[in-house]
Formats: sequence, C-alpha cells, structure tokens
Amino acid sequence: MARPSPSRDQDEAIKSSRSQETRCGFVALIGAPNSGKSTLANALAGAKISIVTHKAQTTRGPVRGIVLIGKSQVILVDTPGIFQPKRRLDRAMSQAAFDRAAEADLVAVVIDAYRGLESDLDPLFAKLDEIKRPVIAVLNKIDIVAKPELLRLAADLTGRKRFERVFMISALTGDGIADLKSYLANAMPEGPWLYPEDQLTDVSLRHAAAEITREKLFLRLHEELPYSLTVETTDWKELKDKSIRIEQTIYVMRESQRKIVLGAHGQTIKEIGSAARGEIAEMTGAPVHLFLFVKVRERWGEDPERYREMGLDYPKGD
Repeated sequence: MARPSPSRDQDEAIKSSRSQETRCGFVALIGAPNSGKSTLANALAGAKISIVTHKAQTTRGPVRGIVLIGKSQVILVDTPGIFQPKRRLDRAMSQAAFDRAAEADLVAVVIDAYRGLESDLDPLFAKLDEIKRPVIAVLNKIDIVAKPELLRLAADLTGRKRFERVFMISALTGDGIADLKSYLANAMPEGPWLYPEDQLTDVSLRHAAAEITREKLFLRLHEELPYSLTVETTDWKELKDKSIRIEQTIYVMRESQRKIVLGAHGQTIKEIGSAARGEIAEMTGAPVHLFLFVKVRERWGEDPERYREMGLDYPKGD
C-alpha cells in the first residue's frame, strides 16, 4: 500500500521539526589588514574562497564562504581589513567591514599574534562597542609566537569585557581550527540552511575568476601598483569542446602603469595570465583559454559602478 501524502499541516510540522534540527547563521571576520582573515576563511571552508597575498588590504568586497559543521551551516563573511582610510576606496572598504559585522549573528575579530595588540587596533576595538552582536577574539599565527607571549595576549583579551571567548589558532597550520569550528557551529541560531550543502560560496564564477587574476597581479607586481588596478571578467563562453573562453580587462589609472603590467615584450602579463589560467581551470574543472587586456581608466576609483561590482557602497565626499 502506498504511503499517503502528508497534509499541509503535517508538511509544515515536518519542515518546522527539520528547522529545529539545523542551525544557520552569519559570522563576520573582521580585523586589521594582514591579520589572516582570508587564510582563516579558507581554512574553515576547507577550500579557497578568498584570495590571499602577502600584501595588506587584498580583500576589497565581502566574500561569503559556506561551511557545513555537523547540522550547522556557517556563512563566513570575509571583510576588508580595517585601517585608517586615505582614499575613497579605503573608506568604502572599512565601512563595508563594519556594516557586515553589524548584520552578522556573530563577529570574530582576527588578531595577528605576532604583531600583538598594537595601537592600530585601538580604533577597531573602540568601534566594537557600536556592534550589538556577540563578539569573539581569534588570536591568529600562534605558530610563530612564543607561548609566554601568547598567554599574555590571551589574558589581555580575556580581560576585555567585549569578548565572549578568546581562541588561539594558526590558520596556516590548522592548529586550533577544530575547536573554533565547533564553537561557531553551536553559536549559530536554529533554522534551515540558506544554501545547498555542496555550495562553498555565493561568489559567481565570473567574479571569482577576476579575483584570481587580481591575486596574481598582487603577487607579481610590487610597491603601490596593485592598489591602483582592478580586474573585470568581460566575457565568458563555454565552447563545444567543454573548454571555457574567458576575457578579462585589467584597468589601471595611468599609461605608465599599463606598461608595467604588460612588462617588456609582454612578458609580465603572460606570466600573470599563465598563473591565473591554471587556477581558474582548477576552479571550474575545465580547460580555460584566458585572454587579458590592459586598459587605462584614469578615474576608475571614482566610478560608482566599479564599487557595486566589488560589493561596496560608493562613499560620498572627497
């Protein structure tokens, strides 16, 4: 005999029961530049969801990573590093970090244990009082700091009433990550998952591909040039042989910068393209034909459309 279909009331009761079994919420990772937020997001997700370089302020727009921990779905928001803004883009990035923190269910302040509680963190700590959300401290890079210093830093953070818990971890080696994941899973509110269980991020492939190329530019170029450029995926076509043809445009502010990106006889752009193509192919699981173009757009940093594409609000004023 076939099992009768549940009534609408029964169906709602089943859904309600399932929602009580699962948890789902947002965790904002905030901190100073180069504190290891992106590395931590990747470590928690078990995959690369955010670009990582040795340069500060690599992350621009918030990037969501989706982590399943038991019956909990933890949605990570990897925000730009918080620093004293000098440019319009800087202000947009810093504001985005605090906006996402105010919207999250839990805020994790990532602190570079090697640099310690330097004065640059004071504005960030002061701003925490305005965030009406639970806040934890994550002391990162413990693999390169002596234990007595770690204990001193942890005691200092524990004494600050704003932090509900202090975790000591190394996002690079994985030390302490399991305990942090367990805490995050239990801290999420009860409710249904917002994303399919096999989804790692809500960033589109086009945007992710552009971020990969921007990462290679950061790693290959020096000084201030990386902060004066942006990358857009302008064309994406899946070909009959299952390969993908991608066109990307790298925008710089001056002709002299365009020449630097291209390099002598186009060698620099070839090396960047080769490195990006391999990683994009790994991400998509298909052969990739990547074509890079470098164009001058003198005032791209003042174009509201560029900010929207990066997931940032365009700040008013100079």
